[in-house]
Amino acid sequence: MSKALQLHQEEILANYDRLRRKPLLRRIYASFYREIAERLAAGDSPTVEIGSGIGGLKAVVPNCISTDLFPNPGIDCVENAYALSFADHSIQNIVLFDVFHHLEFPGTALTEFQRVLKLGGRVLIFEPYPSLTGLICYGCFHSEPLGLLRPITWTAPEGWSPSDSSYYAAQGNATRVFRSKIYRERLKGWRITETNVLASLSYVASGGFSGPQLYPESFYPVLMRIDRLAGFAPLLFGTRLLVVLERVR
Repeated sequence: MSKALQLHQEEILANYDRLRRKPLLRRIYASFYREIAERLAAGDSPTVEIGSGIGGLKAVVPNCISTDLFPNPGIDCVENAYALSFADHSIQNIVLFDVFHHLEFPGTALTEFQRVLKLGGRVLIFEPYPSLTGLICYGCFHSEPLGLLRPITWTAPEGWSPSDSSYYAAQGNATRVFRSKIYRERLKGWRITETNVLASLSYVASGGFSGPQLYPESFYPVLMRIDRLAGFAPLLFGTRLLVVLERVR
Protein backbone atom coordinates (compact mmCIF):
# COMPACT_ATOMS: atom_id res chain seq x y z
CA MET A 1 0.00 0.00 0.00
CA SER A 2 1.36 3.44 -0.91
CA LYS A 3 1.98 6.01 1.79
CA ALA A 4 -0.88 8.18 0.44
CA LEU A 5 -3.33 5.27 0.57
CA GLN A 6 -2.12 4.36 4.04
CA LEU A 7 -2.85 7.90 5.22
CA HIS A 8 -6.28 7.70 3.59
CA GLN A 9 -6.97 4.45 5.45
CA GLU A 10 -5.92 6.03 8.74
CA GLU A 11 -8.31 8.91 8.06
CA ILE A 12 -11.19 6.49 7.50
CA LEU A 13 -10.54 4.83 10.86
CA ALA A 14 -10.31 8.24 12.56
CA ASN A 15 -13.61 9.28 10.99
CA TYR A 16 -15.23 6.10 12.27
CA ASP A 17 -14.29 7.12 15.81
CA ARG A 18 -15.34 10.76 15.31
CA LEU A 19 -18.75 9.73 14.01
CA ARG A 20 -19.24 7.47 17.00
CA ARG A 21 -18.58 10.41 19.33
CA LYS A 22 -20.66 13.01 17.43
CA PRO A 23 -24.44 12.33 17.55
CA LEU A 24 -25.29 15.43 15.48
CA LEU A 25 -23.10 14.27 12.61
CA ARG A 26 -24.71 10.82 12.69
CA ARG A 27 -28.11 12.49 12.45
CA ILE A 28 -27.05 14.61 9.48
CA TYR A 29 -25.50 11.67 7.64
CA ALA A 30 -28.67 9.65 8.20
CA SER A 31 -30.59 12.43 6.42
CA PHE A 32 -28.13 12.26 3.51
CA TYR A 33 -28.54 8.49 3.29
CA ARG A 34 -32.33 8.86 3.27
CA GLU A 35 -32.03 11.21 0.28
CA ILE A 36 -30.11 8.45 -1.49
CA ALA A 37 -32.45 5.66 -0.40
CA GLU A 38 -35.47 7.51 -1.82
CA ARG A 39 -33.87 7.42 -5.27
CA LEU A 40 -32.75 3.80 -5.45
CA ALA A 41 -34.08 1.83 -8.41
CA ALA A 42 -36.54 -0.83 -7.28
CA GLY A 43 -35.71 -4.47 -7.92
CA ASP A 44 -34.56 -7.75 -6.43
CA SER A 45 -30.87 -7.34 -7.26
CA PRO A 46 -28.40 -5.96 -4.70
CA THR A 47 -27.45 -2.38 -3.93
CA VAL A 48 -23.68 -1.95 -3.61
CA GLU A 49 -21.90 0.95 -1.95
CA ILE A 50 -18.42 1.62 -3.33
CA GLY A 51 -15.86 3.11 -0.97
CA SER A 52 -18.14 2.81 2.05
CA GLY A 53 -15.48 4.01 4.49
CA ILE A 54 -17.38 4.01 7.78
CA GLY A 55 -20.21 1.94 6.28
CA GLY A 56 -22.99 4.29 7.41
CA LEU A 57 -25.42 3.62 4.55
CA LYS A 58 -26.41 0.31 6.15
CA ALA A 59 -28.27 2.20 8.89
CA VAL A 60 -30.79 3.33 6.26
CA VAL A 61 -30.36 0.64 3.56
CA PRO A 62 -29.62 -2.42 5.72
CA ASN A 63 -29.42 -4.88 2.83
CA CYS A 64 -26.81 -2.96 0.85
CA ILE A 65 -23.40 -4.52 0.27
CA SER A 66 -20.75 -2.21 1.73
CA THR A 67 -17.32 -2.32 0.11
CA ASP A 68 -13.99 -0.56 0.30
CA LEU A 69 -10.38 -0.97 -0.72
CA PHE A 70 -9.62 -2.11 2.82
CA PRO A 71 -11.37 -4.44 5.32
CA ASN A 72 -12.67 -1.73 7.65
CA PRO A 73 -15.34 -2.09 10.39
CA GLY A 74 -18.79 -2.43 8.81
CA ILE A 75 -17.43 -3.48 5.42
CA ASP A 76 -18.82 -6.62 3.77
CA CYS A 77 -16.12 -7.13 1.15
CA VAL A 78 -13.08 -5.54 -0.44
CA GLU A 79 -13.68 -4.12 -3.93
CA ASN A 80 -11.95 -1.85 -6.41
CA ALA A 81 -14.25 0.50 -8.35
CA TYR A 82 -12.31 -0.16 -11.56
CA ALA A 83 -12.51 -3.97 -11.34
CA LEU A 84 -15.58 -5.15 -9.44
CA SER A 85 -16.01 -8.83 -8.65
CA PHE A 86 -19.76 -8.84 -9.43
CA ALA A 87 -21.18 -10.63 -12.47
CA ASP A 88 -22.41 -8.77 -15.54
CA HIS A 89 -25.81 -7.11 -15.10
CA SER A 90 -26.23 -8.44 -11.56
CA ILE A 91 -26.53 -5.19 -9.53
CA GLN A 92 -29.55 -2.89 -9.16
CA ASN A 93 -27.84 0.18 -7.65
CA ILE A 94 -24.34 1.47 -7.02
CA VAL A 95 -23.85 4.20 -4.41
CA LEU A 96 -20.80 6.47 -4.24
CA PHE A 97 -20.84 8.74 -1.19
CA ASP A 98 -17.90 11.18 -1.34
CA VAL A 99 -16.13 8.72 -3.63
CA PHE A 100 -16.52 10.07 -7.18
CA HIS A 101 -13.95 12.82 -6.54
CA HIS A 102 -11.42 10.10 -5.69
CA LEU A 103 -11.80 8.43 -9.10
CA GLU A 104 -8.82 9.54 -11.16
CA PHE A 105 -10.31 7.92 -14.29
CA PRO A 106 -14.09 8.42 -13.97
CA GLY A 107 -14.88 7.14 -17.45
CA THR A 108 -13.12 3.85 -16.76
CA ALA A 109 -15.06 3.44 -13.51
CA LEU A 110 -18.39 4.26 -15.20
CA THR A 111 -17.70 1.63 -17.86
CA GLU A 112 -17.21 -0.92 -15.08
CA PHE A 113 -20.42 0.22 -13.37
CA GLN A 114 -22.26 -0.15 -16.66
CA ARG A 115 -21.00 -3.72 -16.90
CA VAL A 116 -22.34 -4.86 -13.53
CA LEU A 117 -25.59 -2.85 -13.48
CA LYS A 118 -28.86 -4.21 -14.79
CA LEU A 119 -30.68 -2.23 -17.47
CA GLY A 120 -32.50 0.53 -15.62
CA GLY A 121 -30.07 0.22 -12.70
CA ARG A 122 -28.77 3.37 -11.11
CA VAL A 123 -25.57 5.00 -9.90
CA LEU A 124 -26.19 7.45 -7.07
CA ILE A 125 -23.41 9.96 -6.47
CA PHE A 126 -23.22 12.26 -3.43
CA GLU A 127 -20.46 14.87 -3.62
CA PRO A 128 -19.26 18.32 -2.52
CA TYR A 129 -20.73 21.21 -4.51
CA PRO A 130 -18.59 24.31 -5.17
CA SER A 131 -21.08 27.17 -4.82
CA LEU A 132 -19.81 30.39 -3.26
CA THR A 133 -20.27 28.82 0.18
CA GLY A 134 -18.84 25.54 -1.06
CA LEU A 135 -15.75 27.23 -2.47
CA ILE A 136 -15.07 28.82 0.90
CA CYS A 137 -15.76 25.68 2.94
CA TYR A 138 -14.04 23.12 0.72
CA GLY A 139 -11.38 25.41 -0.70
CA CYS A 140 -10.24 26.97 2.57
CA PHE A 141 -11.09 24.45 5.28
CA HIS A 142 -10.66 21.07 3.65
CA SER A 143 -7.40 19.27 2.97
CA GLU A 144 -8.48 17.83 -0.39
CA PRO A 145 -8.12 20.03 -3.50
CA LEU A 146 -11.13 21.28 -5.45
CA GLY A 147 -9.32 20.64 -8.73
CA LEU A 148 -11.63 22.94 -10.70
CA LEU A 149 -8.91 23.93 -13.15
CA ARG A 150 -7.20 20.56 -13.29
CA PRO A 151 -7.82 18.49 -16.47
CA ILE A 152 -9.94 15.39 -15.93
CA THR A 153 -8.38 12.24 -17.35
CA TRP A 154 -11.50 10.37 -18.47
CA THR A 155 -10.02 6.93 -19.13
CA ALA A 156 -7.02 5.09 -17.75
CA PRO A 157 -3.93 4.93 -19.97
CA GLU A 158 -3.08 1.80 -21.92
CA GLY A 159 -1.33 -0.77 -19.78
CA TRP A 160 -2.70 0.64 -16.53
CA SER A 161 -3.99 -1.83 -13.93
CA PRO A 162 -6.60 -1.19 -11.21
CA SER A 163 -4.04 -2.43 -8.70
CA ASP A 164 -1.92 0.59 -9.67
CA SER A 165 -4.46 3.01 -8.15
CA SER A 166 -2.95 5.76 -6.03
CA TYR A 167 -4.57 8.44 -3.90
CA TYR A 168 -6.39 11.07 -5.96
CA ALA A 169 -8.84 13.84 -5.05
CA ALA A 170 -10.58 16.66 -6.93
CA GLN A 171 -13.74 17.69 -5.08
CA GLY A 172 -15.21 19.63 -7.98
CA ASN A 173 -15.18 16.78 -10.52
CA ALA A 174 -18.81 15.66 -10.13
CA THR A 175 -20.06 19.21 -10.70
CA ARG A 176 -17.86 19.58 -13.76
CA VAL A 177 -18.95 16.25 -15.24
CA PHE A 178 -22.67 16.22 -14.46
CA ARG A 179 -23.68 19.90 -14.24
CA SER A 180 -22.23 20.99 -17.59
CA LYS A 181 -22.57 19.84 -21.18
CA ILE A 182 -18.87 19.30 -21.74
CA TYR A 183 -18.89 15.62 -20.77
CA ARG A 184 -22.37 14.66 -22.03
CA GLU A 185 -20.97 12.95 -25.13
CA ARG A 186 -18.88 10.75 -22.85
CA LEU A 187 -21.95 9.61 -20.91
CA LYS A 188 -23.51 7.54 -23.68
CA GLY A 189 -25.46 4.66 -22.24
CA TRP A 190 -26.47 6.74 -19.23
CA ARG A 191 -29.38 9.06 -18.54
CA ILE A 192 -28.88 11.76 -15.93
CA THR A 193 -32.24 11.66 -14.15
CA GLU A 194 -31.35 14.18 -11.43
CA THR A 195 -28.68 16.63 -10.32
CA ASN A 196 -29.97 18.02 -7.05
CA VAL A 197 -28.02 20.70 -5.17
CA LEU A 198 -28.50 20.72 -1.40
CA ALA A 199 -27.60 23.67 0.82
CA SER A 200 -26.74 21.47 3.83
CA LEU A 201 -25.57 24.42 5.93
CA SER A 202 -26.52 22.25 8.90
CA TYR A 203 -23.69 19.95 7.85
CA VAL A 204 -21.19 22.77 7.34
CA ALA A 205 -21.97 24.28 10.75
CA SER A 206 -21.68 20.86 12.39
CA GLY A 207 -17.96 20.95 11.66
CA GLY A 208 -18.08 17.67 9.78
CA PHE A 209 -15.53 15.12 10.91
CA SER A 210 -12.64 17.42 11.74
CA GLY A 211 -14.02 20.89 12.51
CA PRO A 212 -15.66 22.33 15.64
CA GLN A 213 -19.42 21.88 16.08
CA LEU A 214 -20.92 25.38 15.89
CA TYR A 215 -24.41 24.65 17.24
CA PRO A 216 -26.01 22.25 19.74
CA GLU A 217 -27.94 19.26 18.45
CA SER A 218 -31.18 20.75 19.77
CA PHE A 219 -30.86 23.50 17.10
CA TYR A 220 -30.79 20.98 14.27
CA PRO A 221 -34.49 21.42 13.30
CA VAL A 222 -33.88 25.18 12.97
CA LEU A 223 -30.85 24.59 10.76
CA MET A 224 -32.93 22.23 8.61
CA ARG A 225 -35.43 25.02 7.98
CA ILE A 226 -32.55 27.33 7.05
CA ASP A 227 -31.30 24.63 4.66
CA ARG A 228 -34.67 24.56 2.89
CA LEU A 229 -34.67 28.34 2.47
CA ALA A 230 -31.02 28.45 1.35
CA GLY A 231 -31.80 25.74 -1.18
CA PHE A 232 -33.55 28.36 -3.32
CA ALA A 233 -30.14 29.96 -4.00
CA PRO A 234 -27.92 26.97 -4.84
CA LEU A 235 -25.18 29.02 -6.50
CA LEU A 236 -24.73 30.92 -3.25
CA PHE A 237 -25.39 28.30 -0.59
CA GLY A 238 -25.19 24.83 -2.16
CA THR A 239 -22.66 22.55 -0.52
CA ARG A 240 -23.78 19.08 -1.64
CA LEU A 241 -24.64 17.56 -5.02
CA LEU A 242 -26.76 14.45 -5.49
CA VAL A 243 -26.54 12.90 -8.96
CA VAL A 244 -28.70 10.03 -10.20
CA LEU A 245 -27.51 8.14 -13.30
CA GLU A 246 -29.61 5.45 -14.92
CA ARG A 247 -28.23 2.77 -17.24
CA VAL A 248 -30.22 2.90 -20.46
CA ARG A 249 -28.17 0.50 -22.57
